Amino acid sequence: MNNPHQDTLKLRRVAIDTYKENVAYLHRNCAIYRTEGFQALSKVEISTVNGAPEHQHRVLAVLNVVDDESITQCDELGLSEQAFAQLNVQEGHCIRIAHAEPPASLSAVHRKIAGERLELDDFRGIVRDIAENRYSKTEMAAFLVASSQSGLEREEVLYMTRAMVECGDRLNWGEPLVADKHCIGGIPGNRTSMLIVPIIAAHGMLIPKTSSRAITSPAGTADTMALLAKVQLPPKQLLEIIRCQRGCLAWGGAARLAPVDDILISVERPLSLDSQGQMVASILAKKLAAGSTHLLIDIPMGPTAKVRRMGEALQLRKLFEFVGDRLGLHIEVVISNGRQPVGRGIGPVLELRDVMQVLNNDPEAPADLRQKSLWLAGRVLEFDPDVRGGQGYAIARDILDSGRALNKMHDIIEAQGRNPETIEVGKLKHSIKAPSSGFITTIDNLQIARIARLAGAPMDKGAGVDLQKKLGDSIKKGGILYFIHADFPADFRFAQEAAAKDIGFQISNESPDGSIEPEF
Repeated sequence: MNNPHQDTLKLRRVAIDTYKENVAYLHRNCAIYRTEGFQALSKVEISTVNGAPEHQHRVLAVLNVVDDESITQCDELGLSEQAFAQLNVQEGHCIRIAHAEPPASLSAVHRKIAGERLELDDFRGIVRDIAENRYSKTEMAAFLVASSQSGLEREEVLYMTRAMVECGDRLNWGEPLVADKHCIGGIPGNRTSMLIVPIIAAHGMLIPKTSSRAITSPAGTADTMALLAKVQLPPKQLLEIIRCQRGCLAWGGAARLAPVDDILISVERPLSLDSQGQMVASILAKKLAAGSTHLLIDIPMGPTAKVRRMGEALQLRKLFEFVGDRLGLHIEVVISNGRQPVGRGIGPVLELRDVMQVLNNDPEAPADLRQKSLWLAGRVLEFDPDVRGGQGYAIARDILDSGRALNKMHDIIEAQGRNPETIEVGKLKHSIKAPSSGFITTIDNLQIARIARLAGAPMDKGAGVDLQKKLGDSIKKGGILYFIHADFPADFRFAQEAAAKDIGFQISNESPDGSIEPEF
């Protein structure tokens, strides 16, 4: 194909998944690269040249410079998979490249870095520019770190939530009661949503459960549900499933519900950032966008949980209630026991095993996962005006014990599209043994989660940690505390090395005081 314009390049698709970031590739010896003074990691605007201006396609991208003509030749401009899909024209199409204007909202980010308080219009500008791919991941990281370090005031959290909801689609169910439940995370295992949703849906209440992928944990609800069924569902299909089944377990990102949240999560994950203000905005934006009217929030509290003291938990509860009240969302917050992982499995396949054992009323099912799920499901059921206070737990238990919850789960799986692939637990297996005899007095949530992530979870679905002992259990020296599972030798070695430095358990001669009931 001859190039009819001297200032244009031919479009080339570069098969690289750059994960939520548009990237363009330009050869170092390209004449336009030299004459226009482009630099690596600068932001550029790519536009088509044919047709009237209103019919031309445009995308913004971060520029990478290459020296290999097998990637892009001197008369070509390459686009990563995401950017190529957004430009929406064929390979070989004539395009122009130009310096992109800096996002107007970047000045607000600079003010936040300086510790200033931002207003609603500031957050609207930031969210809009992120949605339009005007921010590089470096600039998003600057915003997130600034928000984490200097903190977001409660009005700023409200503004951020409102801006994220406004930026995407919002579902309207036309019903007075649309329930949902969310845990702030930080506790390995704890896969209660996959039990609560089928219980609530089987009761007949509407519960459109959309979840994010794991940020700093070894698995999220969407990561685990993906083993059973499709979780990336287009909005129209999602609506049909929820109306028919009264519930779902889906990934919110594919449904364009508060889409900026998933872009920010792609930056938060590698930085292991999970600040409280951003977390509240993220959770409530997704719930409001999903059309929820009533929301139960679970805040686990414990010495190695995200929230470690009662004062901090109460402060976080007030923040949830403040934002929810001003956005018309009825919120109830419960503070649960976060002293140890919930269930035995930590990692997608292992957590799924626990969930299915509970749904099948298997005698080997982890009792703590069953009890906490029933307790939380009971609280959600009590949003129903026909359910008297205190009756929710018994109703939830009856739905689970009768098999109605299991049947509803299978209905939801079929409606979303059953995953035909069966993924096994990681084939590499290593046991961690007790260094002394006694009772388990402490389990470090952070260290156990870290070991599971080093083993490969959640990216490697079969990787993780399989607990054999919980708080209060007795053990003999050399007894097995847990197994590490991995799929790849490098991950397996990293996890073993981390466990060798700190097994994450403390063992004492005396039995620990106190109970492990789910509610404080």
